[in-house]
Amino acid sequence: MHATYAEKGLRILGFPCNQFGKQEPGTEAEIKDFAKGYNAEFDLFSKIDVNGDSAHPLWKWLKEQPKGKGTLGNNIKWNFTKFLIDREGQVVKSDLPIMGLLSYPLGHHCVTWWWYPRVEHV
Repeated sequence: MHATYAEKGLRILGFPCNQFGKQEPGTEAEIKDFAKGYNAEFDLFSKIDVNGDSAHPLWKWLKEQPKGKGTLGNNIKWNFTKFLIDREGQVVKSDLPIMGLLSYPLGHHCVTWWWYPRVEHV
């Protein structure tokens, strides 16, 4: 997806998290090395928390936005929850891990925030 839409301005950002079944226990270096093995071309950030008092401020903000609230409430429920952000920085859509943003017309939307707690599925 990154390779297909990067020239149009799409950015995919991955944020490893170990809050879901302890599925991302590795160090930052281990996670990045693993992603390189799959030729991951998206931006991969340091491991963060996405829920609770220790949630990263970006994720707190994403979840507070009207279109950032999931159908199951304000907490991230599981791996691969996705947020689509437009050029103006507004949350356009969020999806559960089982749904895909590919079904949403990208049009003028340039930035996608993807959360990848399990990098090996990239």
